[in-house]
Amino acid sequence: MKTVVLLSGGMDSVTAFYEVLQDHEVVAALSFDYGSKHNACEIPFAKLHAERAGVPHRVIDLGFMNECFASDLLKSGGEIPDGHYAEENMKRTVVPFRNGIMLAVACGFAESVEAEALAIAAHSGDHAIYPDCREPFMQGMATAMAEGTYARIQLMRPFIDTDKAGIARRGAELGIDFAETWSCYKGGEIHCGTCGTCVERREAFLLAGVPDPTIYLATPEIPAAPLQE
Repeated sequence: MKTVVLLSGGMDSVTAFYEVLQDHEVVAALSFDYGSKHNACEIPFAKLHAERAGVPHRVIDLGFMNECFASDLLKSGGEIPDGHYAEENMKRTVVPFRNGIMLAVACGFAESVEAEALAIAAHSGDHAIYPDCREPFMQGMATAMAEGTYARIQLMRPFIDTDKAGIARRGAELGIDFAETWSCYKGGEIHCGTCGTCVERREAFLLAGVPDPTIYLATPEIPAAPLQE
């Protein structure tokens, strides 16, 4: 199928990009600049991978989210918390309905370029804190996208039942250099190693048995995941 891939430049979306390339014609890769603290670190990697694969890359400006929404992930928000990715304090980094907004925009774009499908890298590790990454939400969006377009755009979510370690393993199988991806929410010159996304990244490589090529400011002991109800 002719497919558009949401490509942020993070390890999940980069892996999804190469996964989809295995079986489908990727006609465009979309990044969104929505005012997060780490957009400027991620997007160059998205551009790198798209250009390397010969896929057109577009950056769509969603700056209103930084101006209107409340989230510590945004430049307008507070400090990024440290700790395990699944801890309660990481909910401060949720950007309300972010995936819903991005998927709606991307769906319109996909139909405009005569694509048949749209791919997103949401994975099971996101489910603890991000309601718009869970499969019931994705099913609802998939229905809306199909019903709301003449092309009946399909929503592909290849990693919805895969955790971050599984993504690290799959990326290694695909030959991805994960040094050419970005995770840290703080958006510094190098990964901090202590924020929730850095902890998740470090833990994923460890559990996957895949060498972690990332340079971190600090690598303290990985905190235990909180018990989920």
